[in-house]
Amino acid sequence: MTELTEYSVSEISFEIKKSIETIFNRVRVRGEIFGAKRADSGHWYFSLKDENAVISAVCWRGVASSLKTKPEDGLEVVATGKITTFAGKSSYQLVVEDMEIAGTGALLKLLEERKKKFAEMGYFDPAHKKQIPFLPQTIGVVTSASGAVIRDIIHRIRDRFPSHILLLPTPVQGIGAAEKIAENIRLFNTFPKDGLPRPDVLIVARGGGSLEDLWPFNEEVVINAVYESQIPVISAVGHETDTMLIDYVSDKRAPTPTGAAEFAVPVRAELQSKVLTSQNRLLDAKERYFSNLQYQVEGLGRGIPNLEQILHENQQKFDDRVERLNNSFTSLLLNKKSELMACNLKPFLIQNILERKSELLTGISERMEASSIEAVLKRGFAWIKDEKGQTIYTAKEAKRKTYMTLTFADESVKSKVIGKENELQGDLFD
Repeated sequence: MTELTEYSVSEISFEIKKSIETIFNRVRVRGEIFGAKRADSGHWYFSLKDENAVISAVCWRGVASSLKTKPEDGLEVVATGKITTFAGKSSYQLVVEDMEIAGTGALLKLLEERKKKFAEMGYFDPAHKKQIPFLPQTIGVVTSASGAVIRDIIHRIRDRFPSHILLLPTPVQGIGAAEKIAENIRLFNTFPKDGLPRPDVLIVARGGGSLEDLWPFNEEVVINAVYESQIPVISAVGHETDTMLIDYVSDKRAPTPTGAAEFAVPVRAELQSKVLTSQNRLLDAKERYFSNLQYQVEGLGRGIPNLEQILHENQQKFDDRVERLNNSFTSLLLNKKSELMACNLKPFLIQNILERKSELLTGISERMEASSIEAVLKRGFAWIKDEKGQTIYTAKEAKRKTYMTLTFADESVKSKVIGKENELQGDLFD
């Protein structure tokens, strides 16, 4: 015992630290993350565990910003770094220099757990999804400012139906990508801003990659931003076979960024063709409609009797009634005369009665004659009819006609109207 070297607490801590850091200067540790938290300084603190043990870990801010995978509870990872000690607590920890997912299986398991969680919360309910506008004026795009994705979207929209495109440059992988994607989705929802219009639809897109590269689009902060967006969102992440959680919560999923542009705007040439077709159909329908109306009017016209003929027939009936009335009076007087003579009345009385009746009959006959059309025409009046033989009663009606027929006592004269409606210019007839 007297031969053992005596150490101070600091000395033994230093020796342990030197020994551990020498032996475990570069190690890869596989385990499940729990207790992950990011300090205000930007450093990450968490633990790795398996079935039997736990080891503390720290990732300094400079390294954390370049990690492909953000530390997250429940995620199985392989962390690369060195083991060091912390003398103040007599503990050891892994200083992480790099970290990757411990196989695709671990990510898929976490993906399924999140998918189930959001489904139970109603985030994927079809009733919550908004309709993509048919013809948006402005399209907002959340993706990287470099690369083929934004060029493909711009090129496709210009080919189909040129529209305004607003791009918010956004990192689409790595630490902080999910937060930036969510931030820009929310930023678009605050427009109009600084003279920029509010987009009618958003496209959130990135190209293909591994599940680890696409993982920001499975992060809860992105899913919440898409769910809360008042602007319809089209997701276009990865290849057609890649399905991220953003695809379930978005209002429309496109297989590719180019497909997202096709969902966003229609083809202008197709719209022009549809409009032209609809216009031709409308003109044809209008022509058929008015043709049918014309046939109906002509049919109704054939059913209307000739007014001049009706007038002549009634005039003839009137003349017949006058003649019959005259004959009736004459016959009545003769009968009465015979009856008086049969009664041996004095001749002067009979003569007086006959004279009175004759005068009465003559007066009636003269009044009836004076009211006939021929008598009216002989007094200087004229009967005015249009080209269809219809009687014209007012000057206003006459001014709307082209030709008129004026019937006098001796003959009829056809005249042309040279006046204008509501304004008499010069003579009425020529």
